[in-house]
Amino acid sequence: MKLEALAQDFSVCKVRDMASVRWEADFCFVGKTDAELSLVCETRFAPVDAAAREDGWKGVRVAGAMEFSLVGVLARLSSVLARREIPIFAVSTYDTDYIFVKAHDFQKAMNAFAAEGYEISPAHEEKRL
Repeated sequence: MKLEALAQDFSVCKVRDMASVRWEADFCFVGKTDAELSLVCETRFAPVDAAAREDGWKGVRVAGAMEFSLVGVLARLSSVLARREIPIFAVSTYDTDYIFVKAHDFQKAMNAFAAEGYEISPAHEEKRL
């Protein structure tokens, strides 16, 4: 399986409303429940008025689109990092999965994936806003 290391710095935020979300940014993951509104975005686009915010995340994604019939992809990836005691924040989209780790653990995580046989490449350059 091929993974793409993302160059951007990310933040995980708890936001009060959608008005502060930069929808035009390349990365904008929003999770809404009856109890909270969460946002994962590039740090440079993180809302300054967030109710809570944690900076210092780096990301990796599974390259290409995955079939819904695939089983255990995220479980396998997260277990590689769990065995090395690297905490994660995971996000899934329609096509693929993303794993975020704290920046100070990023190289350790990439080394762990490589040791397990995952091919890691840099992601394609995203547009700049």
